[in-house]
Amino acid sequence: MPLDPARIGFSPVGEGHYPLILAWLNAPHVREWWGDPDEEIGFIRDMVEGRDTTRPFLITLDREPVGYIQYWFLGHHQNDDWTKDNPWLVELPPETVGVDLSIGVADKVSTGIGSAALAAFVAYLRGLGHETIIIDPDPANARAVRAYSKAGFRPVPELEGRTGDDVLILQFDPKANEIS
Repeated sequence: MPLDPARIGFSPVGEGHYPLILAWLNAPHVREWWGDPDEEIGFIRDMVEGRDTTRPFLITLDREPVGYIQYWFLGHHQNDDWTKDNPWLVELPPETVGVDLSIGVADKVSTGIGSAALAAFVAYLRGLGHETIIIDPDPANARAVRAYSKAGFRPVPELEGRTGDDVLILQFDPKANEIS
């Protein structure tokens, strides 16, 4: 049975959330797919303090923090620093936004929260006027790929096989089936 979307919420990350997020980044189920925890919390600090345009949020379930989600502006990454290693960036519209997320609470993984949170976040982003929304999991992260598919994300055919071995570009498809 799908999770009731009304139970999902988002709260902008603030300075007081750094210890919680750092604990999540150090958890084995998160560390496996994210970078060095100290480096990642530094990136998040830059976001919160306005040195990075990425927008970070906590995912809440029944108002309790259970994960992290952010959206970033692809156009801000369509420059030589980024495209030399990620040439696919120039093949999507500059107004595209990308999403990254992780369920931080280990016993909440594989319970449907990720799919429900992503679907709700997409609705939020579409409400802000964003039409092209992507997510870029490591294809080896089968749990994430399944969750994103349930939330309506599909591979971008033009980019399949052209983004390296560790990136699968999925784009939200508003015609995709409801979360199952």
